[in-house]
Amino acid sequence: MLTPRGRLLLLLGGALYVAAWAFGSNALYPVAIGFLLIVLVAAVSVHAAARPMAYRRRSGAGEQIEGDDVVVDVELVPSGFQGLTSATVVERIAKLGERSIPLESTGGRLRGRYVLESVRRGRYGVDDAFALVEDPFGLEQARVPLTPTGALLVLPRLVELDVLFSESGAQAHDGRRLLLRRPSGFDVHSVRAYEEGESLRKVHWKSTARRGQLMVKELQDEPRDEVAILLDADAAAVAGGSFDAQVRAAGSLLRAQARRDRRAVLVVNSLRQEIVRVQTFSGDWRQALEMLAAVEPTGRLPLAALLSDEASPAGRSHELTVVTARLTSSLVERIVHRALAQRHVSVVYVDAPTFAGGRPSREPALLRLQASGVPVAVVRAGDDLMAALSGGAATAAAHA
Repeated sequence: MLTPRGRLLLLLGGALYVAAWAFGSNALYPVAIGFLLIVLVAAVSVHAAARPMAYRRRSGAGEQIEGDDVVVDVELVPSGFQGLTSATVVERIAKLGERSIPLESTGGRLRGRYVLESVRRGRYGVDDAFALVEDPFGLEQARVPLTPTGALLVLPRLVELDVLFSESGAQAHDGRRLLLRRPSGFDVHSVRAYEEGESLRKVHWKSTARRGQLMVKELQDEPRDEVAILLDADAAAVAGGSFDAQVRAAGSLLRAQARRDRRAVLVVNSLRQEIVRVQTFSGDWRQALEMLAAVEPTGRLPLAALLSDEASPAGRSHELTVVTARLTSSLVERIVHRALAQRHVSVVYVDAPTFAGGRPSREPALLRLQASGVPVAVVRAGDDLMAALSGGAATAAAHA
């Protein structure tokens, strides 16, 4: 495809040729033919270079963490003769817009590099990519479609936690954490006829009464998740970067539990209600981290409704931490009810208005939770997340 400059030169060459013929000027013929030949050579060279190309991109070394600059290397392996043509890759990246990357020829390959500054947490796929091939004079241009490869995954910036704000009361002794027994439950799998010598504790009395003979419960061990981290992805509660703060808090707490070899489950109250179980830090933790990197606040279901389901992973967990930016009266009731039932529960409250330049909110629900024995950590814009989740700033923040 001719560029505006190429079309102008083509018209100029044609005009000079007509002028030479009309006025009988032999001196103008070489100039006119030269202009036309330049356009022709540019078109041939560009079309010879604009062949299918292998497209590769790499996002720096190691993991990409939110807030850091990300260096992206782009490489094309051409299949056509490049000659003196140049190439530029254009990428349209989800949520980051369009990037144009000039390439340089090195060892038969075309390479380029660009920097994405201060990238926030998320998964960024390449929606569209193509190469623009041009001649040295910018007269002819060809567009070569490229197959987008891979996605850029930017992980949340987590903090290392040695002590958790929720480690209080029965869970702490002289500042040291006591290891809890890993709970397990037994669910009824089926019933069968009683065999001599079996304990009468296993008798299933309803089946016995119905059948007129002793029937016993066939039990199946169903270990429960020891710790549940419930991340509230309520779309209506987001202000500024408040949801990113929630993700950092939930991820930091989950990693701390996984490092202690405690079985955990991450429940995200988003539109799809995503769930990831972390049995080991070396195995399952990575899947949870990648989900935290990509999660968005799309939730519509009230958090209290999710907690009311005792069969859900959050409802049946031995220990529960709720990370939210909205404390509705119904949610507070559910949390207090759990605490009064001697089931361990704690709350991380992210003060969303402070992330949009507002003043710290005075939330009466925080005082009620603390009065009910629920450990509370409050995170506001500019706070030290490690201090808040370790308990150093929790009480003071709640009363501020």
